[in-house]
Amino acid sequence: MPEGDTVFQTAARLRGALEGQVLTGCDIRVPRYATVDLTGLRVDAALSRGKHLLIRVGAHSIHTHLKMEGVWEVYRPPARWRRPAHTARIVLGVDGAQAVGFSLGITEVVPIADEEKAIGPLGPDLLGPDWDAGVAAANLARDPDRPIGLALLDQRLLAGVGNVYRCELCFLRGVHPATPVGRAGDPDAWVDLAHRLLVANRDRPVRVTTGDRRRGRSTWVYERARRPCLRCGTIIRTGTLGGGDSGDDERMIRWCPGCQR
Repeated sequence: MPEGDTVFQTAARLRGALEGQVLTGCDIRVPRYATVDLTGLRVDAALSRGKHLLIRVGAHSIHTHLKMEGVWEVYRPPARWRRPAHTARIVLGVDGAQAVGFSLGITEVVPIADEEKAIGPLGPDLLGPDWDAGVAAANLARDPDRPIGLALLDQRLLAGVGNVYRCELCFLRGVHPATPVGRAGDPDAWVDLAHRLLVANRDRPVRVTTGDRRRGRSTWVYERARRPCLRCGTIIRTGTLGGGDSGDDERMIRWCPGCQR
């Protein structure tokens, strides 16, 4: 699942393939931008902001968001696409490489000056140069009655945590995701752990929160529903959080009843 570390790695791959290169092809397969052609312009930067990706070309910024299923892949000739062509939303070509965005949740082209408006208000980026732990902790503590599992996913508070890290953070802190922020423990400790986890995984091909890279043992609760907890042996449970009048999307949660009382 794409989270802050996934997007960070994607931006690094795109930089390696595109940055400093002149576009030899630009095919945006989204009706609103189908006539936009940036061919002949140089790619000046590819960077991540939380879960958002920005590719700066001339005076424009290509803003994409992977959402749940999106992915950017880089191909070198004569490699063929590994995904169905009809799922491609944008194709950028340079000499010796092609970057293709498949099943992207958001694809838009905006003036660089409007990047912040396109992305929307974001809290400190856990993997960005603007990371500020103090601001992130203060943001998290702002609504003490909100469930910690919903607050962690709010990108306006801190940017980069998705459902995997939400579940793993709650396990490591020994807190059920539905626990109100005000009773979930020190906000500084939550923020510090979130930062350390994403930094530890920003360059890994496989996300690891347990310290064990073996298949099926790399996470504590995520993707371990109805399996024994690696710590106490209690069966991992699954449920949902959000929806209704909360204003938050309903998302799946996993937790250990033995370790997260």
